[in-house]
Amino acid sequence: MKNAEEVILDIASKEDNLIRLIYLFEEMEEKMKIAVTYEDGKIFQHFGHTKRFKVYDITDSKVQLTSTVSTDGSGHGALADLLKENGVTTLICGGIGDGAKRALAEAGIELYGGVSRDADQAVKDFLAGNLKYNPDVTCRHHGNHHGEGHSCDGRSEDDHHRGHL
Repeated sequence: MKNAEEVILDIASKEDNLIRLIYLFEEMEEKMKIAVTYEDGKIFQHFGHTKRFKVYDITDSKVQLTSTVSTDGSGHGALADLLKENGVTTLICGGIGDGAKRALAEAGIELYGGVSRDADQAVKDFLAGNLKYNPDVTCRHHGNHHGEGHSCDGRSEDDHHRGHL
């Protein structure tokens, strides 16, 4: 038979284990942060030139909170670090270069590029499993910013700039 001290220690141990289990279940909630290159409610079409990201805090496939994060003029490679520092797990954007794609992969951020639409709707579509994106999107014009009918997202240069007006 256990003495009183052993019984108390046994109960405390079980309560501690229960608290640990509750904590583990809370941690198991599906949590993610989605960032979208953002301008005027739409997905900005050149990752490396975005001035801000709209960030969506997601729990159990539902948007809990949104905020905007300024890039403070950071360019291409630094943007992946900025997203990682803000806990972002997923990025939705328009065009993106190969170097930025590598930086995002190294930061552990999933990329959904080639998206051109309203930012909020894109996130809703992503959460519903219906986001249309281009896994092979790339932007190869660095050094001659667009020109010759090229844009970051595969549309013509004229269509690309009409989307920003």
